[in-house]
Amino acid sequence: MPKRGYHHGNLRQALVDASLTLIEERGPTGFTLSEAAKTAGVTPAAVYRHFEGREDLIAEAALQGYEIFTELMQHAYDTGGPSDLSRFGATGHAYLAFARKFPGHYIAMFESGISVNRTPDLANASAQARAVLERSATELAQHIPADRRPPAAMFSAHIWAMSHGVVELFSRGQPGRQSPYPPEDLLESGIGIYLRGLGLIPQDK
Repeated sequence: MPKRGYHHGNLRQALVDASLTLIEERGPTGFTLSEAAKTAGVTPAAVYRHFEGREDLIAEAALQGYEIFTELMQHAYDTGGPSDLSRFGATGHAYLAFARKFPGHYIAMFESGISVNRTPDLANASAQARAVLERSATELAQHIPADRRPPAAMFSAHIWAMSHGVVELFSRGQPGRQSPYPPEDLLESGIGIYLRGLGLIPQDK
């Protein structure tokens, strides 16, 4: 049944929610603006009051995704104690949790081809998400002797890349059903190997 009674103030969000449903079902290029409008229960003309095209609609979904992602990462950091090491690991696991719980947002952010530099707001939201992990990496890196300490941005980028790889290869789609290990175990062991190489975890643990 069509969704009736949308007010001007929440029509924009209704369209974003509709796009997220379609992104999950068909991918970011598998639907039209008219189909997004139909899913939201409004006329196609209503879409153009808020978005110039499908990419603008997906960019808004990505923006909201980064905001949610940042909140989850920050919560993981805040509650992941008691040590810098455990907080850092918690932020890595938050990546997997986000991808599992918010697949539409995740696809809009990382699989749609939408650049984070499309708008200043999107770029800022992306930077805030990275900042949480970089902060955790900076604190953890203080436990490494200065002559062997990698830049925090590089440190966090390595973990981000590892987390993203585990999600893409083993937590989403067909490849995930082929892995003999849960994604969480793959990520934890990978992070452990990386941190041992930096001397942050004893070799016998």
